[in-house]
Amino acid sequence: MRQKLIFEKSVTGRKGYTLPKLDVPYKNLNDILPQKYQRKILAELPEISENEVVRHYIGLSTLNYHIDKGFYPLGSCTMKYNPKVNEVTASLPQFQNSHPKTPEEFSQGSLKIMYLLSEVLKELTGMTGITLQPAAGAQGELTALLLFKKYHKLNSKGNRKKILVPDSAHGTNPASAAIAGFEIVSVKSNEKGTVDLEDLNKKIDENIAGMMLTNPNTLGIFESDILKISSMIHDAGGLLYMDGANFNALLGIARPGDMGFDAVHINLHKTFSTPHGGGGPGSGPVAVNDKLLPYLPIPTIENKDGKYFLNYNKPESIGKVHSFYGNFGIFIRALTYILINGKDGLKEVSKNAIINANYLLSLLKDEYELAYKNQPLHEFVLSADRQKKNGVSALNIAKRLLDYNFHAPTIYFPLIVHEALMIEPTETETKEMLDSFAETLIKISNEAKENPKVVIEAPHNTSIKKLDDALASRQINVCYK
Repeated sequence: MRQKLIFEKSVTGRKGYTLPKLDVPYKNLNDILPQKYQRKILAELPEISENEVVRHYIGLSTLNYHIDKGFYPLGSCTMKYNPKVNEVTASLPQFQNSHPKTPEEFSQGSLKIMYLLSEVLKELTGMTGITLQPAAGAQGELTALLLFKKYHKLNSKGNRKKILVPDSAHGTNPASAAIAGFEIVSVKSNEKGTVDLEDLNKKIDENIAGMMLTNPNTLGIFESDILKISSMIHDAGGLLYMDGANFNALLGIARPGDMGFDAVHINLHKTFSTPHGGGGPGSGPVAVNDKLLPYLPIPTIENKDGKYFLNYNKPESIGKVHSFYGNFGIFIRALTYILINGKDGLKEVSKNAIINANYLLSLLKDEYELAYKNQPLHEFVLSADRQKKNGVSALNIAKRLLDYNFHAPTIYFPLIVHEALMIEPTETETKEMLDSFAETLIKISNEAKENPKVVIEAPHNTSIKKLDDALASRQINVCYK
């Protein structure tokens, strides 16, 4: 016997819905629904008024932290504001009601959007070809590595099985390489926080397929030796891939293609202001140079004599990497953002992101240790080692920030920084917000000296107080109560 469900807000007879009149003609229920599918007992659903339903979900939404609610300084995640005009264009019925199986002659507007976005992204990256299919940055990484694999299979001799990955890389880099069937070789960072060329030279041999590199890297530092690195990899017969997670620092200033990269993925959900988080939505297009052009996933979106079409005639393609053509709603949002900003505006986006990061760093560098002294671009990494001497960890600081209504920055990454606090303000935050965030971090640092217990036992003001993290990860309880 089924246990009767208990709804603590349910009261018999209350109703929070109004159903439209059924527009299907019928004499009895059996005409529209076979008897075997008809319920024998009423569904166990809560009976609750409309205003209580609304209040319930609005209440849940206020418990969640999001970019519309406050500052979200997640380093390496570029949590910038999502302009509402993006949502307006994406919700236009012509787009919202389109279907990927609609014939090409009736999808010219949608195809044009994907084509225009592709052309802009190629220009911004300095590449000659692109696929919009990958649904996230990690899938973009995997797609690029599958392109590398196909290239070496058709063009190289020997066993090209090694991928070089810096020790500061995003964790998805070695994971993607492993999924693609490569062996991962770690390359050390030097005292400046950039690739150690001497160690790189030792790791290069006739078996390398390529190198994965983030530029600027996960410390926010530009790889100033990128042309040397590119030459070293290419002279050995390898290919160079750029993790585009930090592309927000380069718009209109520098292009991966000009640095010698053969492929780059672009996070539309980071650089171009479309929503992300919670497992999606996302989009990670991959742009490539001429070397990899023949192997791009099918279909590619092309234009001939003013007509847009899907080209499946690519015999050396690695095949599809996503159902249909990618996350179309994200494409609309990204193109809206690009067209509104224009060429000069996109450059200002990166310049302001760099200025904001360095301004915030100037406020914090005397209170927290700066892991590497090289001037960063759009993000920076501090260390909480000073605070740790008083028993206060980066995790404690992150949780204490919640008491002051700030989301925490990324912590304990990159792994080469002890007690790391990785901070990216993006270009969309005001000076007043940056000042307030810095003042709060300094206040927490002072608390760590004068009253470390208040930081260690944080958070105090949130709906859920301090948790046993290990236990919580093993016994997850996501009930709203």
